[in-house]
Amino acid sequence: MLIRLTACLLLASIGFAPSALAQDESSTDTVTFDAQALLDSIGQSYIDSIEGSFTYQRGEIPLSNGVATLNIPAGFKYLDEAQTRRVLVDLWGNPNADGCLGMIFPEADGVLQDGGYAFVVQYDEIGYVKDDDADEMDYDELLKSMQEDEAAENAERAKMGYEPAYTVGWAAQPFYDKANKVLHWAKEIKFGDSASVNTLNYNVRVLGRKGVLILNAVASMDDLELVKQHVPDVLSIVQYNEGFRYEQFDSKVDDVAAWTIGGLVAGKVLAKAGFFALLAKFGGKILLVLGAAGAGLWRFFGNRKKDVGGPPAAPQA
Repeated sequence: MLIRLTACLLLASIGFAPSALAQDESSTDTVTFDAQALLDSIGQSYIDSIEGSFTYQRGEIPLSNGVATLNIPAGFKYLDEAQTRRVLVDLWGNPNADGCLGMIFPEADGVLQDGGYAFVVQYDEIGYVKDDDADEMDYDELLKSMQEDEAAENAERAKMGYEPAYTVGWAAQPFYDKANKVLHWAKEIKFGDSASVNTLNYNVRVLGRKGVLILNAVASMDDLELVKQHVPDVLSIVQYNEGFRYEQFDSKVDDVAAWTIGGLVAGKVLAKAGFFALLAKFGGKILLVLGAAGAGLWRFFGNRKKDVGGPPAAPQA
C-alpha cells in the first residue's frame, strides 16, 4: 500500500493520472512491482537528463587562473569552473565552491554516479613549499598526532551539528616524488559511530613556485583499489605554466610558505580542499533530485547513496 501511495503522489507531481494504479487489493503484488519499476525508470531518466546537460572537456586545458595547464588523458574527462560550481553547490548541496577550478572524472562516471569518485581541482597560493623534510618525516608519528588533535576538531563539528570524524589510518601512506614535486596520500575516515562503510579521502599536492595545486578525491573504502589504479594517471595531469614552476623559485622576490611537506599532510593548511568533496559525494547528492522530481524518488535515490555524516573537520588556524 505504501508503494502504491508513493507512486500515485509521484505520478501526480509530474502530470500523470494515478487511475492506472487504482486496482483492487487482489492485484497488490502486480501493482507494487510495476510501481517500483516506474519509480526506478523515472529516477534513471532524471539522472540521464542532468548528465546530458554538462559539457566535458578532454586533452589540454588551461586553468582559468593562468597558473597551470591540465592534460586530461584517455579515460578521464573534465568539467570547467562554472560547471563545477553547479555540481558542487546546486546538485551536491555544498554551501559554496570558492576556489574550485574544475573537476576530473573517470570517463565512465557522471555527476550523480553511484559509487566511483571525482577529483576536485584547487590552487592555494601559500608560497614556495620547501621539501627539505620529506625524507625525514615519520608518517606514523604524524598520523598519531593528527588523531590526537581530533578531539578539539570534533567538538567544533558537534557545535555545527555534524557527527564526529575519525581518522582510522592511512589508506595509502604519504609518498613524495621529489623529482616531479608531487605529494600524495590517502586517509581512511569514519564518520559517526555507526557508519557501515568508511570514507576514502585521496589527496594529491603538486608543488609550484608560488603555491600548491590541489587534487582531492573522495570515495568509499570499497573503491580504494579503483582509485589507486588510476592515481598514476592523475599524478601526471598537472603541468605548471612558464614562470610558475617549482624550479623557477627566486628567493629574492618569492615568498616561502610557512608549511613544509609534513604540514601539508597534517592538514594544517589547505584543509578546505577536502570539505567540498566529502560533503558533496554522498550526503548532499540527492537534494536537488528530491526537490525537483517529488518525494517519491526518495526510495530510488535513498537506497543508492551512502551517508558519510557531513563534512570533515573545519580548517584549523
